[in-house]
Amino acid sequence: MSKPQDPFFLGWGKVPKALRLFLASCAALLVVGFGVLAYLTSSTQTDTGSGAFMGQTRATGVLQVNPYPVLHVIDSPHFARGETILLSGSGKSGAVDQASGMDGQIVDARGFRLDRGALRGMQLRNGKRGLKAAEDQDQSLDVPIEKLGRWKLSGEICDGKCLSGAMRPGNGLAHRACANLCLLGDVAPVFVSSGPVDGSEFLLMSDADGGAVTKALLDYTAIFVEIEGEVERHGSMLVFKIAPDTIKVAP
Repeated sequence: MSKPQDPFFLGWGKVPKALRLFLASCAALLVVGFGVLAYLTSSTQTDTGSGAFMGQTRATGVLQVNPYPVLHVIDSPHFARGETILLSGSGKSGAVDQASGMDGQIVDARGFRLDRGALRGMQLRNGKRGLKAAEDQDQSLDVPIEKLGRWKLSGEICDGKCLSGAMRPGNGLAHRACANLCLLGDVAPVFVSSGPVDGSEFLLMSDADGGAVTKALLDYTAIFVEIEGEVERHGSMLVFKIAPDTIKVAP
């Protein structure tokens, strides 16, 4: 009497009944195992926030040009009154040229809404389609400036456009080259503090006199640094007025 043979599977043949349960179990374990591995891997990564292009929007508000263009919102379907948002242009460019000559005026802005946590932004449409003086200059908004003292902060220097949602993650070493190209295009630099400052981790950066500070930052983007400077609140946005010679790579 011949001895029964063990079931044997060939890829081009039918699966023997004796092996079907075993192979189905292996397939299920692989699917579950890779799912668990993906979850564990993603949970160790830095949270990129909810930043994304959020569709077209508009806003009317008070334009502040220095150190980089921001809008203090008076009226908008997507931004709250009194909210301060970063303005940027298309591609790797800021809104400096579009905002030129309109500092302190009431303006109408059109573009794409950006959003990352408490950081708000708008990528403007080109030319006057994106930013122009409002017909009604009689609108008003109180934009308080509050001095919060001198701080020594640790964190990362990023470009405000990508950070607020134009790209993800918009920070970290993988984004360094892009961040520097954006900063060279006059996109506003934003300091992401490792700890909150007066309730916010995002601070628009300037030099000690409140002017643009881009060139002093290019060697320090996307790495963990320590910086000292004065912090002010302009509307709803913090401004970090730094002394460039205090920037150093954090230990």
